[in-house]
Amino acid sequence: MNMWHSVMIDWRTSSYTHYEENACVEVGATRDLIGVRDTKQAGIPAHARPVLVFTRRAFRAFVEGLKAG
Repeated sequence: MNMWHSVMIDWRTSSYTHYEENACVEVGATRDLIGVRDTKQAGIPAHARPVLVFTRRAFRAFVEGLKAG
């Protein structure tokens, strides 16, 4: 089992996080990968928390797509 929570560094809360709207996202990174996880799941043991993992190129395309609408 891969422990993305311990492999990814510098987890930070997205500037687009809105707690009142229940939209809370954290982003972490390795040299080659970007991880995205749900901030609200902090109480769940790390091995059970889902993490979406993107290559840096795929993450950049994902974010550009979101910005474009």
